[in-house]
Amino acid sequence: MLNKFINLEAISNSKSWQVLKKVHYFSTTWTGAIIIVMLIISFVAQSFIIPSGSMIGTLLIGDMLLVKKYTYGTPTPHVPWLEVPMIPSAGLKLFDGEKPKRGDIVVFRKPGEERTHFVKRCVAVSGDLIMQKDKDLYIRPHEGNEFITANFHAEDIVSMEGTLWVKNPYERDHRGIQHDNSIINDGSQPHQIFNFAPKRIAENEYFMMGDNRDHSNDSRFWGSVPYENIEGSPWLIYLSFDENKSIRWNRMFKNIDEIEESLKK
Repeated sequence: MLNKFINLEAISNSKSWQVLKKVHYFSTTWTGAIIIVMLIISFVAQSFIIPSGSMIGTLLIGDMLLVKKYTYGTPTPHVPWLEVPMIPSAGLKLFDGEKPKRGDIVVFRKPGEERTHFVKRCVAVSGDLIMQKDKDLYIRPHEGNEFITANFHAEDIVSMEGTLWVKNPYERDHRGIQHDNSIINDGSQPHQIFNFAPKRIAENEYFMMGDNRDHSNDSRFWGSVPYENIEGSPWLIYLSFDENKSIRWNRMFKNIDEIEESLKK
């Protein structure tokens, strides 16, 4: 009865069906499995482990992340662990895409040390002015005063010599951002932790800072990050171990938005 509506023999003999069979067979071979995994790692999602405390308390040491590789364009694929580019002449970015926005958590290759991946928060984009005074971060978005008054809380907006700035613009919405009160400006710490002069972010570059502000190696020390260095965005935590190698079950399969929402409670 069914054959009146579906000619199973015709389907099984069709070119499309034969191609699907070959693809299925190829995927069950070692070579096919390796190629498929490499394609996924290169263009869809890749695993990263948080090794340091620079993003505490949003991301913790021992968090294992799946990172979306396509959020900000298509990075040039590299051989995992060896970090050798598969297309040496392509640079670090195959195709451009969306650009990071203020407040995004971003995975990128450290400028000048491209084999090293960092995870930080984007705090300023191209054209913005940024400075820090007594650990307080000040941003002047390049869009100007009307944008500032329309998009930021009035109590966070300050005027300096007739120019509007936003003071600590991300701490209200991203509660994982924190300071260590034991770190004081007594001359024993790098001055960038406390103060740096106003600087304008160059075109196609982004200023990155860790949420654990006083314990983060970031753009304050080695400059802004070119767009081509940006690899993607954290997607979810698939596994997390504490310092005793015990599993943090409450962080399992949580995406970054869920983690940040939980910090507001």
